[in-house]
Amino acid sequence: MVRKAFKMQLNKGAEEEYKKRHDLLWPELEQLLKEAGISEYSIFLDESTNSLFGFLKSSNEQALDYLPANRVMQKWWAFMKDIMDSNPDNSPVSVPLKEVFYLP
Repeated sequence: MVRKAFKMQLNKGAEEEYKKRHDLLWPELEQLLKEAGISEYSIFLDESTNSLFGFLKSSNEQALDYLPANRVMQKWWAFMKDIMDSNPDNSPVSVPLKEVFYLP
C-alpha cells in the first residue's frame, strides 16, 4: 500500500464551488480512481490560506502514473481549472509532500 500526500491551491472565493463539485463527483471518475487501486482519498482545506491538502492510499502505485493520460481525468481537470491553480495541461498545480512521521 502506498500513501501519497500533496498540496494544491484553491482560488479565493471558490471554496463552496470546490466542495459542491466534489460532492457531485462523477461516477466515471470515482470508478477510475478505484481502478487505480485508490481505497482512501481525502482533501482538506486550510481556510486561512485556501491551501488544499490531499491524501490518498493506493494498492497500485504504477496505476497512479497512468491517471494523467486518462480522458476522464483530463476532463475533470478542465472542469476544475477555473477555481484552482492549474498547469498548462489543466492539471492542478500539485506539490508532493514528504512524509516525516507515520504511526500505523
